[in-house]
Amino acid sequence: MNRLIATTALAMLVGTTPLASQTVMTDDERSAFRAEVRSYLLENPEVLMEAIAVLEQRRAESAAVSEETLLQVNADDIFNDPASWVGGNPDGDITIVEFMDYRCGYCKKAYSEVNELLSSDGNIRFIVKEFPILGEQSDLASRFAISVLQTEGAETYAKTHDALMTMRNDVTPEVLARIAADFGFSDTAAVMARMTSDEVSAVIDANQALAGRLQITGTPTFVVQGTMLRGYVPLDGMRKVVAAEREG
Repeated sequence: MNRLIATTALAMLVGTTPLASQTVMTDDERSAFRAEVRSYLLENPEVLMEAIAVLEQRRAESAAVSEETLLQVNADDIFNDPASWVGGNPDGDITIVEFMDYRCGYCKKAYSEVNELLSSDGNIRFIVKEFPILGEQSDLASRFAISVLQTEGAETYAKTHDALMTMRNDVTPEVLARIAADFGFSDTAAVMARMTSDEVSAVIDANQALAGRLQITGTPTFVVQGTMLRGYVPLDGMRKVVAAEREG
C-alpha cells in the first residue's frame, strides 16, 4: 500500500496521471486515499524532495529543447544579419552574439572579459546587437553607434563601441559629438542627423523583434553558437561554453 501511495504522490507532483486515479473510486474512497497520501508525504518529506528534483529536471530539459528550437528557427537573423557589426575573427569556427545595452552595468563588466576571450582564443566571430532597454540614454547611445556603422564604417564603429562601453558619464548629444571629434569622423553632422532616421530605427526594431522571439528580456544575453547565456558570465565560464560548443 505504501508503494502505491508513494508512486501516486510522485505522479501527482510531477504532473503525470497516477494509476490510482484511473481506478473507479467512490467519493469516500477518494477522500480517504487523498488523506493517506497527505499523511504519507508528511511522514516521508524526502518523497517531496525527490518529486521536486524530477520536476526541475523536466523543466530544465524542456527549456533547453525550447531554446534550441528558438535558436534554430531564428538562426539566420541571429548569425547572418547584414546590419550588425562583426568583430573578432570573421572566419572563426565559433560565433558569439551579444545583445547589449550601453547603459547596462553587467554589459560593461562583461566587456573586458569578452575582449580577452576574443583575443586569447583568436578563432571566435563576434556579433554585436544593440538592444537598448534601459531608457533614453540607452536609445541615444545605440542610435549613435548604429549611425556610425552606417555612415563611417566598421572600423570607426569598433572604436565608438569601445568608447561607449568604457564611458562612465551620462550619454548626451554633447558627449557624442565629442566622441565624433576625438575620432575624427568624416562627417559628424551626417552621423548626428542619421540617428533619428528610419534606417537606424529599423535596426533597433529588428533587434527588439528578434529578442522578443528569443524570449530575451535583459542584457547582456549571449548566443554562443547553439547555447544561450542569459546574463553576465565570467570569463572562465564563457571559455567552458566555447569549448563545449567546439566539442559538439
